Amino acid sequence: MSAAAARRKKQLQNRAAKGDPSAPSSDPVQIRLVNLLQDPALAEESVAYEALQLAQSSVRRNVKTGNFQQAVEVAYSTSLALLSKSGRVSVSSQLLAELVKVLVETHTEYTDEWGERFGKLDEAYRTALNADAKMDPAERGRLQRLHLQFLRKGLKWSNDLGNVRHGALAMHALLGDHCWFISCDQAVIGADAEKGPEKSADAEEEEYDEEWSEPGLRNEAVTHYALAEMISTILDKLKTLPGPTDEESKMGHTCPPCQRDALLTRSILALLAIENLKDATSLASSFLKEVETRSPDELKKSYLDKTDGKAPSHIIFVCMLLRICEKDTKTAPLFTWLVRNFGTELGTMHQPEKIKSYTTKIGKVYFDIQPPPSMMDMMENMMSMMGGGGMGGAGGMNPAMMQAAMAAMQGGGM
Repeated sequence: MSAAAARRKKQLQNRAAKGDPSAPSSDPVQIRLVNLLQDPALAEESVAYEALQLAQSSVRRNVKTGNFQQAVEVAYSTSLALLSKSGRVSVSSQLLAELVKVLVETHTEYTDEWGERFGKLDEAYRTALNADAKMDPAERGRLQRLHLQFLRKGLKWSNDLGNVRHGALAMHALLGDHCWFISCDQAVIGADAEKGPEKSADAEEEEYDEEWSEPGLRNEAVTHYALAEMISTILDKLKTLPGPTDEESKMGHTCPPCQRDALLTRSILALLAIENLKDATSLASSFLKEVETRSPDELKKSYLDKTDGKAPSHIIFVCMLLRICEKDTKTAPLFTWLVRNFGTELGTMHQPEKIKSYTTKIGKVYFDIQPPPSMMDMMENMMSMMGGGGMGGAGGMNPAMMQAAMAAMQGGGM
């Protein structure tokens, strides 16, 4: 055998070992799959479904025989081929679900390469979905939600089998983009949209619907952006949203707070909970300079004046919180007072119980405030699911505490 032929043989063997569908194989199922993926008729639904069934069969057989690498490679490469060549998103989504299942089942380690691969799958999925202009809106909404579930499972896999706490930054970035994108899609959030893939029997209908609402998806988006350290992206998103209305700014309002301000607060609480004080400070400072239209002096004066009928502003609250977090544990009473005093506003935010888990985590990390055992368990569970949290109950105003908080904020130069 010539040297060139030997190199060619080795290349083919390597491709086969990696599960490349185009690699020569003696397996009749793999041969048929290769032929279908190269067939121009792949765009037809029946052909795409046959390719799906062959790929699923190949993946399961490889898992059963212990050939884990080939199993995940066949699942990935076939998924990408179905999306890019056939454009059959509904067919491809089934194999994507199989892919993430096999990654977990085979304990495949998350790597940066897999982060890039998920990015390619996400891009191909969106391209194929947008290319079908005749798709029924209900089907489009269903496929968007299925993709969100796929990305969430991928994030959990990167957390469980990766080396980054709370999951890979690249996976958080993909989830943030998708959540924000579908928060603007009426097929997902509209009144006529079907809510979610499946609802567990013990889930509350109201909570379940909130997950697929515009506020629910945007709160999830900024949380993922925060965990991905995409501060500039959060700022750009907040710039597109309007400021508070008169009703949202009214003292004691019962409506949810201004979405822009609530998303800012949630982002900063998430950053502080993962001990990213630097990015949290940067976000608050940039928001004051580039987004907030009221002057810092006006905001501070209103925060101190409880007779002007205005609700306390979110930006002043987070600025004071940041300055307190920069101090030592001796400022724990000031932190407790600040959160309690802002509690009514936090209680009107989306999923206040998750906001509470954030503030509890911040109290533990920065001020060594130990929550009750039951609260500790709930806090850790919510943080592990990339959730967030808030404090209810306003409490009385303490002028001395207010002055100390303002002094701390001004001392930080904000």
